[in-house]
Amino acid sequence: MAKKSKLAARAAELEAAVAGLFTGTPAAVPAKKKRGKAKKAKVVKAVVKKVKKAAKKAKKTKKKAKKR
Repeated sequence: MAKKSKLAARAAELEAAVAGLFTGTPAAVPAKKKRGKAKKAKVVKAVVKKVKKAAKKAKKTKKKAKKR
C-alpha cells in the first residue's frame, strides 16, 4: 500500500470525524506516527569521517617530515 500524503491522511481523519458526528460514534484516536530519522545525522557522520581522514593525513605528513 502506498503511503498517504499528509493532506490525504488529514482529510481522511476529518471525514471520519464528521461521519462520527452524524452516526454518534466517536472518532478514532489517530496512532502516533513514528518520526523519521533526522537527515542531519548523516551529514554529521560524513563531516566526522572527513575530519578523521584529514587528521590521519596530517599525522602521516608529520611523520614523513620527521624522517627527513
